[in-house]
Amino acid sequence: MKKDIHPAYHMIDVKMTDGTIFQTRTTWGKEGETMSLDIDPTSHPAWTGGSSRLMDTGGRVSKFKNKYAGLGF
Repeated sequence: MKKDIHPAYHMIDVKMTDGTIFQTRTTWGKEGETMSLDIDPTSHPAWTGGSSRLMDTGGRVSKFKNKYAGLGF
């Protein structure tokens, strides 16, 4: 394999929507950074059976609904 062509692989913290934190290895960011998730298996309707509601971060959901209101979304 060629040297110095692969990205750095290091440990980061991942913060779930419920506040729990776990460590994993990744090429994202820098060593020791924290990745905060907007959606994860504890909050996404696909994994919770629809019992959990998505949070509208920055009004994105309402902006989508307003834009496509006449199309039945």
